[in-house]
Amino acid sequence: MDDHGRIKPTAPTLYALDTNVLIHDPNALLNFQEHHVAIPMTVLEELDKLKTGKQGVAAECRQAIRLIDKILDGASPEEVEHGVPIQRGKGDPSGFLSILMSKSAAPVTWLPEDLNDNKIINQLVELKSRRPGMSVVLVTKDINMRLKARGCGLDSEDYHTDQLVDDISLLSKGYHNVEGAFWDRVAKVDTRQGHGRTWHRVQLSEELPGVNVNEFIIDEQGFVGWVKEAEGGELLILDLHQEPLLHQEAWGLKPRDIYQALALYALLDPDIHLVNLTGAAGSGKTILALAAAIEQTMVNKRYRRIIATRSVQGLDQEIGFLPGTEAEKMEPWLGAITDNLEALHMDDENTHGSVDYILQKVPLQFKSLNYIRGRSFQQSLILIDECQNLTPHQMKTIITRAGSGSKVICLGNLAQIDTPYLSAPSSGLTYLTERFKGFEHGVHITLQGVPRSILAEYAESHM
Repeated sequence: MDDHGRIKPTAPTLYALDTNVLIHDPNALLNFQEHHVAIPMTVLEELDKLKTGKQGVAAECRQAIRLIDKILDGASPEEVEHGVPIQRGKGDPSGFLSILMSKSAAPVTWLPEDLNDNKIINQLVELKSRRPGMSVVLVTKDINMRLKARGCGLDSEDYHTDQLVDDISLLSKGYHNVEGAFWDRVAKVDTRQGHGRTWHRVQLSEELPGVNVNEFIIDEQGFVGWVKEAEGGELLILDLHQEPLLHQEAWGLKPRDIYQALALYALLDPDIHLVNLTGAAGSGKTILALAAAIEQTMVNKRYRRIIATRSVQGLDQEIGFLPGTEAEKMEPWLGAITDNLEALHMDDENTHGSVDYILQKVPLQFKSLNYIRGRSFQQSLILIDECQNLTPHQMKTIITRAGSGSKVICLGNLAQIDTPYLSAPSSGLTYLTERFKGFEHGVHITLQGVPRSILAEYAESHM
């Protein structure tokens, strides 16, 4: 089996990559082991058109073009056509990369050539007819293109290399709810205290499956434990008392339930550098993150500024047409931030005046994702909303912007993906959750739905 979960064929296969695959992962052509990777000329033309645009995909296009150029550097036209060995690191080359060009003087068309997708499919069907012994597979994130390819007798598949789970129900929630008492599962415990904290090193008689570092254990008797080490059936647990957790406060905001309390605890912990909050609409993701962010910049001065950004389908394309400065252009897209600021100050005599005052006093900067690229933010709290619309590659690009003394907060709802060619299993938010589940300075919490109103609750369950 290879990284895609396919059974390896006896002979190398030619995988033709669609444009959306290279936008999703600019390094995709390196992930096909010993097989032959082909880039149709139509794909190169599409990358060329997109590389200079204002869309968020421009950077991915440029990166993919640079990698193709690096591999094909110095190759003759004949080598480019038949395949250049792909060099990965210092080992021996594995697999080949070629540019796919139509060889027929009057090519037979299976589909009307008014669409680039159809041109690519026609070219691959033609290639397969000229080389009947070759296995040709179209790789695309576009399900409709895969259907058309199959209709023309062409094998096709999705790109799965950076998809770590097939079912998001398998994702960790960041905590484990234990029926009854947690201590009934404990065979041996060694408890110690220090610096006002209580630690338990426990050996379990009944193993808790899938426990990772920095996940929480909650039982029905009121015990809350934070797992700091996990080796088989032995855990090192920090005892967190439920009452103090529920009475935490950040900028006047108190958690409504134990899950919000755990999220706020992680948001306020200086040793946690990445907090990943997921949950349905109304679960409190944004308001918790914003309250914790203002508390840590205005009160204890832990961070110098808050960088707020979000992924919105169409944002990078449309922002250029809005009038004003970058901050003014971003405000319509960051309405969730200002809406939650109003919620934090709704009991004030003049809510609007309070929000204006906070926006003037708090070092809160609204930035587009294009601004984030290539920057390094020191002592900053980076707040990224709508993370479910990011690809794994985009997520990595943003997370690596965090400099010394900075903290990243990722917020998202996997049930509300708006980006074409992304699904819940292939979302960057899912990728982040799975990749960082063993990170000792990261916490992931799936918040429970707290209805915004009776109307919202009814709509959620009946529509």
